Amino acid sequence: MKIQLFVGIFLFSCTWIHAQQADSLLSKTDKIVSFPSRFFSHIQKKSAALNSSLDRQTERYLQRLQRKEEKFLSALSRKDSAAAARFVASSGKYNSLQKQMKKIDTSAKGSLSGEYMPYADSLKGSLAFLQQNQSDLILSAISRNRLTQSVGQFNELQGKLRVTDEAKTYIAERKEMMKQQLLRYANDAGMKKYLEDYSKAQFYFAEQLRQYRDLLNSPDRVLQKALVVLNKIPAFTSFMSRYGALAGLFGINPDYGTPAGLVGLQTRSQVQQLIQGQVGAGGSSGMAALQSNLEAAHQQLDQFKDKLSSLGSGSGDMDMPDFKPGHQKTRPFFKRLQLGTDLQTTRASYFWLTTTDIGLSVTYLASNKLDFGVGGSYKIGWEHNISHVRLSSQGASIRSFLDFQLKKTYYLSGGYELNYQQAFTSLSQISSVTDWTRSGLVGISKIVSLNSKFFKKTKVQMLWDFLSYSQFPRRTPIVFRVGYNF
Repeated sequence: MKIQLFVGIFLFSCTWIHAQQADSLLSKTDKIVSFPSRFFSHIQKKSAALNSSLDRQTERYLQRLQRKEEKFLSALSRKDSAAAARFVASSGKYNSLQKQMKKIDTSAKGSLSGEYMPYADSLKGSLAFLQQNQSDLILSAISRNRLTQSVGQFNELQGKLRVTDEAKTYIAERKEMMKQQLLRYANDAGMKKYLEDYSKAQFYFAEQLRQYRDLLNSPDRVLQKALVVLNKIPAFTSFMSRYGALAGLFGINPDYGTPAGLVGLQTRSQVQQLIQGQVGAGGSSGMAALQSNLEAAHQQLDQFKDKLSSLGSGSGDMDMPDFKPGHQKTRPFFKRLQLGTDLQTTRASYFWLTTTDIGLSVTYLASNKLDFGVGGSYKIGWEHNISHVRLSSQGASIRSFLDFQLKKTYYLSGGYELNYQQAFTSLSQISSVTDWTRSGLVGISKIVSLNSKFFKKTKVQMLWDFLSYSQFPRRTPIVFRVGYNF
Protein backbone atom coordinates (compact mmCIF):
# COMPACT_ATOMS: atom_id res chain seq x y z
CA MET A 1 0.00 0.00 0.00
CA LYS A 2 2.84 2.36 0.87
CA ILE A 3 4.59 1.50 -2.39
CA GLN A 4 1.43 2.23 -4.41
CA LEU A 5 0.99 5.54 -2.55
CA PHE A 6 4.64 6.46 -3.21
CA VAL A 7 4.30 5.62 -6.92
CA GLY A 8 1.10 7.69 -7.14
CA ILE A 9 2.77 10.70 -5.50
CA PHE A 10 5.78 10.32 -7.80
CA LEU A 11 3.63 10.19 -10.95
CA PHE A 12 1.59 13.18 -9.78
CA SER A 13 4.81 15.15 -9.15
CA CYS A 14 6.16 14.32 -12.60
CA THR A 15 2.90 15.37 -14.22
CA TRP A 16 2.82 18.64 -12.28
CA ILE A 17 6.44 19.46 -13.18
CA HIS A 18 5.79 18.70 -16.84
CA ALA A 19 2.74 20.97 -16.82
CA GLN A 20 4.74 23.76 -15.20
CA GLN A 21 7.41 23.43 -17.89
CA ALA A 22 4.77 23.48 -20.63
CA ASP A 23 3.21 26.62 -19.16
CA SER A 24 6.54 28.43 -19.01
CA LEU A 25 7.62 30.42 -22.04
CA LEU A 26 10.72 28.52 -23.06
CA SER A 27 12.27 25.27 -22.05
CA LYS A 28 15.99 25.00 -21.30
CA THR A 29 16.57 23.56 -24.75
CA ASP A 30 14.80 26.49 -26.37
CA LYS A 31 16.93 28.94 -24.40
CA ILE A 32 20.13 27.74 -26.00
CA VAL A 33 18.75 27.88 -29.54
CA SER A 34 21.11 29.96 -31.69
CA PHE A 35 19.04 33.07 -32.37
CA PRO A 36 20.37 35.18 -35.30
CA SER A 37 22.32 38.02 -33.67
CA ARG A 38 22.10 40.19 -36.80
CA PHE A 39 18.29 40.18 -36.66
CA PHE A 40 17.87 43.27 -34.46
CA SER A 41 20.48 45.44 -36.17
CA HIS A 42 19.14 44.39 -39.57
CA ILE A 43 15.54 45.29 -38.66
CA GLN A 44 16.68 48.54 -37.09
CA LYS A 45 18.57 49.61 -40.23
CA LYS A 46 15.78 48.54 -42.59
CA SER A 47 13.10 50.34 -40.58
CA ALA A 48 15.27 53.46 -40.23
CA ALA A 49 15.92 53.56 -43.98
CA LEU A 50 12.21 53.15 -44.75
CA ASN A 51 11.33 55.83 -42.19
CA SER A 52 13.74 58.29 -43.76
CA SER A 53 12.62 57.59 -47.34
CA LEU A 54 8.92 57.60 -46.46
CA ASP A 55 9.27 60.89 -44.59
CA ARG A 56 11.21 62.54 -47.42
CA GLN A 57 8.97 61.34 -50.27
CA THR A 58 5.73 62.10 -48.40
CA GLU A 59 6.87 65.65 -47.69
CA ARG A 60 7.88 66.12 -51.32
CA TYR A 61 4.56 64.88 -52.71
CA LEU A 62 2.46 66.81 -50.20
CA GLN A 63 4.27 70.02 -51.12
CA ARG A 64 3.83 69.27 -54.81
CA LEU A 65 0.11 68.54 -54.39
CA GLN A 66 -0.34 71.70 -52.36
CA ARG A 67 1.27 73.81 -55.12
CA LYS A 68 -0.93 72.22 -57.77
CA GLU A 69 -4.03 72.82 -55.67
CA GLU A 70 -3.02 76.45 -55.21
CA LYS A 71 -2.77 76.85 -59.00
CA PHE A 72 -6.26 75.37 -59.35
CA LEU A 73 -7.59 77.77 -56.68
CA SER A 74 -5.91 80.74 -58.33
CA ALA A 75 -7.64 79.91 -61.62
CA LEU A 76 -10.94 79.31 -59.82
CA SER A 77 -10.77 82.62 -57.94
CA ARG A 78 -10.53 84.50 -61.24
CA LYS A 79 -13.82 82.90 -62.27
CA ASP A 80 -15.71 82.68 -58.97
CA SER A 81 -14.09 84.25 -55.90
CA ALA A 82 -16.85 83.06 -53.55
CA ALA A 83 -16.45 79.43 -54.65
CA ALA A 84 -12.66 79.71 -54.27
CA ALA A 85 -13.08 81.10 -50.73
CA ARG A 86 -15.29 78.17 -49.73
CA PHE A 87 -12.79 75.77 -51.24
CA VAL A 88 -9.87 77.31 -49.31
CA ALA A 89 -11.82 77.18 -46.04
CA SER A 90 -11.70 73.37 -46.08
CA SER A 91 -8.00 73.10 -47.03
CA GLY A 92 -4.82 73.72 -45.08
CA LYS A 93 -4.14 70.17 -43.94
CA TYR A 94 -1.04 69.61 -46.08
CA ASN A 95 1.21 71.32 -43.54
CA SER A 96 -0.53 69.53 -40.68
CA LEU A 97 0.15 66.14 -42.27
CA GLN A 98 3.81 67.01 -42.74
CA LYS A 99 4.08 67.95 -39.07
CA GLN A 100 2.42 64.67 -38.07
CA MET A 101 5.08 62.76 -40.02
CA LYS A 102 7.77 64.52 -37.95
CA LYS A 103 6.13 63.81 -34.56
CA ILE A 104 5.44 60.10 -34.39
CA ASP A 105 5.23 58.52 -30.93
CA THR A 106 7.66 55.60 -31.11
CA SER A 107 6.24 54.07 -27.92
CA ALA A 108 2.70 53.86 -29.32
CA LYS A 109 1.59 50.36 -30.21
CA GLY A 110 -0.79 50.15 -33.12
CA SER A 111 -1.74 47.90 -35.99
CA LEU A 112 -0.48 48.05 -39.53
CA SER A 113 -2.96 49.99 -41.65
CA GLY A 114 -4.06 49.14 -45.18
CA GLU A 115 -4.04 45.71 -46.75
CA TYR A 116 -2.79 42.67 -44.84
CA MET A 117 0.99 42.15 -45.15
CA PRO A 118 1.96 38.68 -43.90
CA TYR A 119 5.71 39.20 -43.47
CA ALA A 120 5.26 42.62 -41.91
CA ASP A 121 2.76 41.08 -39.48
CA SER A 122 5.25 38.32 -38.65
CA LEU A 123 7.99 40.89 -38.10
CA LYS A 124 5.75 42.98 -35.85
CA GLY A 125 4.69 39.89 -33.88
CA SER A 126 8.29 38.70 -33.54
CA LEU A 127 9.47 42.02 -32.11
CA ALA A 128 6.51 42.24 -29.72
CA PHE A 129 7.02 38.65 -28.54
CA LEU A 130 10.75 39.09 -27.99
CA GLN A 131 10.31 42.38 -26.15
CA GLN A 132 7.58 40.97 -23.92
CA ASN A 133 9.65 37.91 -22.99
CA GLN A 134 13.20 39.25 -22.77
CA SER A 135 13.76 37.58 -19.40
CA ASP A 136 13.26 34.15 -20.95
CA LEU A 137 15.69 34.74 -23.82
CA ILE A 138 19.45 34.53 -23.87
CA LEU A 139 20.27 38.01 -25.17
CA SER A 140 23.33 40.17 -24.59
CA ALA A 141 23.03 43.76 -23.38
CA ILE A 142 23.77 44.97 -26.91
CA SER A 143 21.04 42.74 -28.36
CA ARG A 144 18.53 43.99 -25.78
CA ASN A 145 19.37 47.58 -26.65
CA ARG A 146 19.02 46.88 -30.36
CA LEU A 147 15.72 45.11 -29.71
CA THR A 148 14.37 48.23 -27.99
CA GLN A 149 15.60 50.42 -30.86
CA SER A 150 14.11 48.06 -33.45
CA VAL A 151 10.71 48.17 -31.74
CA GLY A 152 10.87 51.97 -31.64
CA GLN A 153 11.81 52.23 -35.33
CA PHE A 154 9.05 49.81 -36.33
CA ASN A 155 6.45 51.65 -34.22
CA GLU A 156 7.53 54.89 -35.89
CA LEU A 157 7.14 53.26 -39.29
CA GLN A 158 3.63 52.07 -38.38
CA GLY A 159 2.71 55.58 -37.29
CA LYS A 160 4.00 57.10 -40.52
CA LEU A 161 2.09 54.58 -42.61
CA ARG A 162 -1.08 55.54 -40.77
CA VAL A 163 -0.39 59.22 -41.51
CA THR A 164 0.16 58.45 -45.20
CA ASP A 165 -3.16 56.60 -45.30
CA GLU A 166 -4.78 59.68 -43.80
CA ALA A 167 -3.02 61.80 -46.44
CA LYS A 168 -4.30 59.57 -49.25
CA THR A 169 -7.87 59.92 -47.96
CA TYR A 170 -7.54 63.70 -47.71
CA ILE A 171 -6.04 63.99 -51.20
CA ALA A 172 -8.86 61.89 -52.66
CA GLU A 173 -11.38 64.21 -51.00
CA ARG A 174 -9.68 67.31 -52.40
CA LYS A 175 -9.60 65.77 -55.85
CA GLU A 176 -13.33 65.03 -55.66
CA MET A 177 -14.00 68.63 -54.61
CA MET A 178 -12.01 69.85 -57.62
CA LYS A 179 -14.08 67.62 -59.88
CA GLN A 180 -17.27 69.13 -58.48
CA GLN A 181 -15.99 72.63 -59.19
CA LEU A 182 -14.92 71.60 -62.67
CA LEU A 183 -18.46 70.53 -63.59
CA ARG A 184 -19.31 74.21 -64.07
CA TYR A 185 -16.29 74.75 -66.29
CA ALA A 186 -16.25 71.55 -68.33
CA ASN A 187 -15.12 73.38 -71.47
CA ASP A 188 -12.29 75.24 -69.77
CA ALA A 189 -9.07 73.50 -70.90
CA GLY A 190 -6.95 75.38 -68.35
CA MET A 191 -8.99 74.29 -65.35
CA LYS A 192 -9.06 70.73 -66.66
CA LYS A 193 -5.27 70.75 -67.03
CA TYR A 194 -4.84 71.75 -63.35
CA LEU A 195 -7.03 68.84 -62.26
CA GLU A 196 -5.09 66.42 -64.49
CA ASP A 197 -1.79 67.56 -62.96
CA TYR A 198 -3.21 67.04 -59.47
CA SER A 199 -4.48 63.57 -60.43
CA LYS A 200 -1.07 62.56 -61.76
CA ALA A 201 0.69 63.66 -58.57
CA GLN A 202 -1.93 61.77 -56.53
CA PHE A 203 -1.36 58.58 -58.53
CA TYR A 204 2.44 58.70 -58.24
CA PHE A 205 2.17 59.38 -54.49
CA ALA A 206 -0.03 56.29 -54.06
CA GLU A 207 2.35 54.26 -56.25
CA GLN A 208 5.34 55.39 -54.17
CA LEU A 209 3.58 54.32 -50.97
CA ARG A 210 2.72 50.94 -52.49
CA GLN A 211 6.40 50.35 -53.28
CA TYR A 212 7.38 51.14 -49.69
CA ARG A 213 4.76 48.71 -48.40
CA ASP A 214 6.06 46.02 -50.78
CA LEU A 215 9.58 46.66 -49.55
CA LEU A 216 8.46 46.37 -45.92
CA ASN A 217 6.58 43.16 -46.71
CA SER A 218 9.39 41.57 -48.73
CA PRO A 219 10.91 38.61 -46.87
CA ASP A 220 14.67 38.55 -46.45
CA ARG A 221 16.99 35.81 -45.28
CA VAL A 222 17.51 37.32 -41.83
CA LEU A 223 13.77 37.49 -41.09
CA GLN A 224 13.19 34.00 -42.49
CA LYS A 225 15.96 32.59 -40.30
CA ALA A 226 14.53 34.31 -37.23
CA LEU A 227 11.03 32.98 -37.97
CA VAL A 228 12.40 29.45 -38.30
CA VAL A 229 13.88 29.76 -34.81
CA LEU A 230 10.78 31.37 -33.29
CA ASN A 231 8.33 28.91 -34.87
CA LYS A 232 10.04 26.13 -32.92
CA ILE A 233 8.77 27.77 -29.72
CA PRO A 234 5.14 26.84 -28.98
CA ALA A 235 4.65 30.06 -27.01
CA PHE A 236 5.38 32.12 -30.14
CA THR A 237 2.79 30.36 -32.30
CA SER A 238 0.29 30.79 -29.47
CA PHE A 239 1.21 34.49 -29.22
CA MET A 240 0.70 35.05 -32.98
CA SER A 241 -2.63 33.20 -32.96
CA ARG A 242 -3.85 35.61 -30.27
CA TYR A 243 -2.28 38.93 -31.23
CA GLY A 244 -1.47 38.67 -34.95
CA ALA A 245 -3.28 40.81 -37.50
CA LEU A 246 -5.29 37.84 -38.77
CA ALA A 247 -6.46 37.02 -35.25
CA GLY A 248 -7.82 40.55 -34.89
CA LEU A 249 -9.32 40.50 -38.37
CA PHE A 250 -11.16 37.20 -38.15
CA GLY A 251 -11.55 36.89 -34.38
CA ILE A 252 -9.66 33.59 -34.14
CA ASN A 253 -10.60 31.49 -31.14
CA PRO A 254 -7.85 31.40 -28.46
CA ASP A 255 -8.17 27.59 -28.51
CA TYR A 256 -7.40 27.48 -32.24
CA GLY A 257 -5.05 24.60 -33.05
CA THR A 258 -6.00 22.62 -29.97
CA PRO A 259 -8.66 19.86 -29.51
CA ALA A 260 -10.79 22.34 -27.55
CA GLY A 261 -10.96 24.55 -30.63
CA LEU A 262 -12.72 21.80 -32.61
CA VAL A 263 -15.72 21.63 -30.30
CA GLY A 264 -18.90 22.62 -32.14
CA LEU A 265 -17.32 22.58 -35.61
CA GLN A 266 -18.71 20.42 -38.42
CA THR A 267 -16.63 17.43 -39.40
CA ARG A 268 -15.75 16.58 -42.98
CA SER A 269 -18.17 13.63 -42.99
CA GLN A 270 -21.00 15.90 -41.81
CA VAL A 271 -20.30 18.38 -44.60
CA GLN A 272 -20.20 15.57 -47.17
CA GLN A 273 -23.51 14.19 -45.91
CA LEU A 274 -25.07 17.65 -46.17
CA ILE A 275 -23.87 18.08 -49.78
CA GLN A 276 -25.07 14.59 -50.75
CA GLY A 277 -28.46 15.32 -49.20
CA GLN A 278 -28.83 18.54 -51.18
CA VAL A 279 -27.70 16.90 -54.41
CA GLY A 280 -30.00 13.89 -53.85
CA ALA A 281 -32.99 16.20 -53.37
CA GLY A 282 -32.44 17.50 -56.89
CA GLY A 283 -32.90 14.09 -58.46
CA SER A 284 -30.92 12.95 -61.48
CA SER A 285 -30.12 16.52 -62.51
CA GLY A 286 -28.82 17.50 -59.05
CA MET A 287 -25.17 16.59 -59.71
CA ALA A 288 -25.21 18.29 -63.14
CA ALA A 289 -26.63 21.47 -61.58
CA LEU A 290 -23.93 21.42 -58.88
CA GLN A 291 -21.15 21.01 -61.45
CA SER A 292 -22.63 23.80 -63.58
CA ASN A 293 -22.73 26.15 -60.59
CA LEU A 294 -19.15 25.28 -59.65
CA GLU A 295 -17.93 25.97 -63.21
CA ALA A 296 -19.77 29.31 -63.26
CA ALA A 297 -18.21 30.25 -59.91
CA HIS A 298 -14.76 29.22 -61.18
CA GLN A 299 -15.16 31.41 -64.29
CA GLN A 300 -16.26 34.33 -62.14
CA LEU A 301 -13.19 33.95 -59.93
CA ASP A 302 -10.96 33.88 -63.03
CA GLN A 303 -12.53 37.14 -64.20
CA PHE A 304 -11.83 38.72 -60.82
CA LYS A 305 -8.23 37.49 -60.98
CA ASP A 306 -7.78 39.00 -64.46
CA LYS A 307 -9.16 42.34 -63.28
CA LEU A 308 -6.86 42.36 -60.24
CA SER A 309 -3.88 41.47 -62.44
CA SER A 310 -4.66 44.36 -64.78
CA LEU A 311 -4.95 46.75 -61.84
CA GLY A 312 -1.73 45.54 -60.27
CA SER A 313 -0.93 44.81 -56.67
CA GLY A 314 -1.62 47.32 -53.98
CA SER A 315 -4.18 48.45 -51.50
CA GLY A 316 -7.88 48.05 -51.87
CA ASP A 317 -8.45 51.72 -52.70
CA MET A 318 -6.88 51.56 -56.15
CA ASP A 319 -7.71 54.53 -58.36
CA MET A 320 -7.26 53.85 -62.06
CA PRO A 321 -5.49 56.79 -63.73
CA ASP A 322 -6.92 58.43 -66.84
CA PHE A 323 -3.40 58.66 -68.29
CA LYS A 324 -0.63 56.21 -69.09
CA PRO A 325 1.55 56.12 -65.95
CA GLY A 326 5.33 56.07 -66.10
CA HIS A 327 6.42 52.91 -64.31
CA GLN A 328 9.96 54.22 -63.77
CA LYS A 329 8.93 57.54 -62.25
CA THR A 330 8.62 56.38 -58.64
CA ARG A 331 11.56 53.97 -58.66
CA PRO A 332 14.76 55.06 -56.88
CA PHE A 333 17.80 55.96 -58.98
CA PHE A 334 19.77 52.75 -58.50
CA LYS A 335 16.69 50.62 -59.23
CA ARG A 336 16.50 52.29 -62.65
CA LEU A 337 20.00 51.16 -63.62
CA GLN A 338 20.57 48.00 -65.65
CA LEU A 339 23.83 46.23 -66.37
CA GLY A 340 24.19 44.77 -69.83
CA THR A 341 26.60 42.98 -72.11
CA ASP A 342 26.82 42.50 -75.87
CA LEU A 343 28.87 40.73 -78.54
CA GLN A 344 29.90 41.87 -82.01
CA THR A 345 32.05 39.85 -84.41
CA THR A 346 33.83 41.31 -87.47
CA ARG A 347 35.24 39.15 -90.22
CA ALA A 348 38.90 39.38 -91.24
CA SER A 349 39.89 41.85 -93.95
CA TYR A 350 43.08 43.12 -95.58
CA PHE A 351 43.85 45.35 -92.58
CA TRP A 352 42.41 43.41 -89.62
CA LEU A 353 42.11 39.97 -88.16
CA THR A 354 38.80 38.38 -87.27
CA THR A 355 37.78 40.18 -84.07
CA THR A 356 35.09 39.90 -81.38
CA ASP A 357 33.97 42.90 -79.32
CA ILE A 358 32.86 42.07 -75.78
CA GLY A 359 30.97 45.04 -74.38
CA LEU A 360 29.68 46.05 -70.97
CA SER A 361 27.13 48.81 -70.39
CA VAL A 362 25.06 50.62 -67.76
CA THR A 363 21.56 51.66 -68.87
CA TYR A 364 19.39 54.27 -67.17
CA LEU A 365 15.64 53.64 -67.60
CA ALA A 366 14.40 57.21 -68.02
CA SER A 367 10.75 56.38 -68.83
CA ASN A 368 8.52 53.67 -70.26
CA LYS A 369 9.83 54.36 -73.75
CA LEU A 370 13.23 55.96 -73.33
CA ASP A 371 16.52 54.70 -71.92
CA PHE A 372 20.13 55.72 -72.39
CA GLY A 373 23.51 54.81 -71.04
CA VAL A 374 27.27 54.44 -71.40
CA GLY A 375 29.62 51.51 -71.79
CA GLY A 376 32.77 50.17 -73.30
CA SER A 377 34.16 47.15 -75.10
CA TYR A 378 37.33 45.15 -75.50
CA LYS A 379 38.30 43.82 -78.94
CA ILE A 380 39.76 40.31 -79.09
CA GLY A 381 41.73 39.28 -82.17
CA TRP A 382 41.73 35.70 -83.39
CA GLU A 383 45.14 34.93 -84.88
CA HIS A 384 44.97 31.40 -86.12
CA ASN A 385 46.41 28.89 -88.53
CA ILE A 386 46.04 25.16 -88.88
CA SER A 387 48.35 24.35 -85.98
CA HIS A 388 47.21 26.82 -83.28
CA VAL A 389 44.92 29.71 -82.30
CA ARG A 390 46.28 32.77 -80.47
CA LEU A 391 44.26 35.56 -78.88
CA SER A 392 45.44 39.18 -78.91
CA SER A 393 44.24 42.64 -77.87
CA GLN A 394 43.15 44.41 -81.06
CA GLY A 395 41.37 47.47 -79.70
CA ALA A 396 38.81 49.01 -77.37
CA SER A 397 35.91 51.44 -77.48
CA ILE A 398 34.00 53.91 -75.29
CA ARG A 399 30.27 54.06 -76.01
CA SER A 400 27.17 56.13 -75.37
CA PHE A 401 23.74 55.11 -76.59
CA LEU A 402 20.02 55.88 -76.56
CA ASP A 403 17.00 53.65 -77.26
CA PHE A 404 13.45 54.88 -77.94
CA GLN A 405 10.58 52.39 -78.09
CA LEU A 406 8.71 52.54 -81.39
CA LYS A 407 6.24 49.70 -80.94
CA LYS A 408 6.18 46.82 -78.46
CA THR A 409 9.59 45.12 -78.89
CA TYR A 410 11.03 47.45 -81.58
CA TYR A 411 13.30 50.38 -80.68
CA LEU A 412 14.96 53.22 -82.54
CA SER A 413 18.61 53.15 -81.43
CA GLY A 414 21.43 55.62 -81.74
CA GLY A 415 24.87 56.10 -80.30
CA TYR A 416 28.23 57.83 -80.41
CA GLU A 417 31.46 55.87 -79.92
CA LEU A 418 35.22 56.35 -79.79
CA ASN A 419 37.21 53.37 -81.06
CA TYR A 420 40.84 52.42 -80.70
CA GLN A 421 41.44 50.08 -83.63
CA GLN A 422 45.06 49.02 -83.22
CA ALA A 423 46.74 46.14 -81.48
CA PHE A 424 48.10 46.98 -78.02
CA THR A 425 49.86 45.23 -75.16
CA SER A 426 49.44 47.82 -72.37
CA LEU A 427 46.91 50.49 -71.39
CA SER A 428 49.48 53.26 -71.81
CA GLN A 429 49.41 52.67 -75.58
CA ILE A 430 45.73 53.66 -75.88
CA SER A 431 45.97 56.86 -73.78
CA SER A 432 46.44 59.19 -76.76
CA VAL A 433 43.07 60.61 -77.86
CA THR A 434 44.32 61.33 -81.39
CA ASP A 435 44.58 57.60 -82.09
CA TRP A 436 40.83 57.04 -81.53
CA THR A 437 38.31 57.15 -84.39
CA ARG A 438 34.67 58.24 -84.14
CA SER A 439 31.55 56.23 -84.92
CA GLY A 440 27.99 57.52 -85.20
CA LEU A 441 25.38 54.78 -85.06
CA VAL A 442 21.67 54.74 -85.87
CA GLY A 443 19.39 51.78 -86.46
CA ILE A 444 16.77 49.39 -85.14
CA SER A 445 16.82 47.15 -82.07
CA LYS A 446 14.47 44.32 -81.21
CA ILE A 447 13.91 42.50 -77.93
CA VAL A 448 13.63 38.76 -78.59
CA SER A 449 12.09 36.57 -75.87
CA LEU A 450 14.03 33.30 -75.93
CA ASN A 451 12.87 30.13 -74.22
CA SER A 452 15.79 30.22 -71.83
CA LYS A 453 16.19 30.72 -68.11
CA PHE A 454 19.08 33.19 -68.45
CA PHE A 455 18.41 34.89 -71.80
CA LYS A 456 14.69 35.59 -71.75
CA LYS A 457 15.06 39.07 -73.26
CA THR A 458 17.88 39.20 -75.78
CA LYS A 459 18.53 42.45 -77.62
CA VAL A 460 19.38 42.20 -81.33
CA GLN A 461 20.67 45.37 -83.04
CA MET A 462 21.21 46.30 -86.69
CA LEU A 463 23.02 49.66 -86.84
CA TRP A 464 24.47 51.93 -89.53
CA ASP A 465 27.75 53.71 -88.78
CA PHE A 466 27.31 56.92 -90.81
CA LEU A 467 30.76 58.18 -89.73
CA SER A 468 32.55 55.09 -91.03
CA TYR A 469 33.05 56.72 -94.45
CA SER A 470 35.46 59.27 -92.90
CA GLN A 471 37.56 56.57 -91.20
CA PHE A 472 40.85 55.32 -92.58
CA PRO A 473 41.16 52.50 -93.03
CA ARG A 474 37.39 52.32 -93.32
CA ARG A 475 35.38 49.77 -91.38
CA THR A 476 32.18 48.17 -92.62
CA PRO A 477 29.27 50.62 -92.10
CA ILE A 478 26.84 47.88 -90.98
CA VAL A 479 27.11 46.79 -87.33
CA PHE A 480 25.29 43.74 -85.99
CA ARG A 481 25.23 43.20 -82.21
CA VAL A 482 23.54 40.79 -79.83
CA GLY A 483 23.20 41.82 -76.19
CA TYR A 484 21.44 41.07 -72.93
CA ASN A 485 20.47 43.22 -69.92
CA PHE A 486 20.66 41.69 -66.45
